[in-house]
Amino acid sequence: MKTTTKLFSVLFFIMLIFSFSPEDEGDRLVGVWAPSNGKARVKVEKIGNKYYGKIVWLREPIDPVTQLPKVDKNNPDASMQNVPLKGYRLLKDFIYSGKNEWTEGTIYDPENGSTYSCLITMKDNNTLDIRGYIGLKALGRTDVWKRLEIKK
Repeated sequence: MKTTTKLFSVLFFIMLIFSFSPEDEGDRLVGVWAPSNGKARVKVEKIGNKYYGKIVWLREPIDPVTQLPKVDKNNPDASMQNVPLKGYRLLKDFIYSGKNEWTEGTIYDPENGSTYSCLITMKDNNTLDIRGYIGLKALGRTDVWKRLEIKK
């Protein structure tokens, strides 16, 4: 009987350890975030085992010239220049690498039509450092994003 109890205790302990996977910890990124320029809100979602972020709100959603929803007019791909910015996925393919970092993804800047490698670091539960770069991380630029809505 003692052997069965010990075995059950060991199995329970192993199950407990694996129930707190790093993947679940990475889900802290899910939510709605505001970049520092205040022009947009970005909703981060998990799809499969990767994280993506799309624009869900724009301070100025209508183009003053065309009176139509703002589009991705700076995209170097002409076929994408008529795609509305609201709903546009600008964060792509991030994986949680541990230690409050999401890596291997890219960020698209609709203001200049460029895509950059990106590192996301969570400073606290409501603050992200979003670092876009080409080549070396040291030569990039960091923007601070604030959480607007806690994931449900």
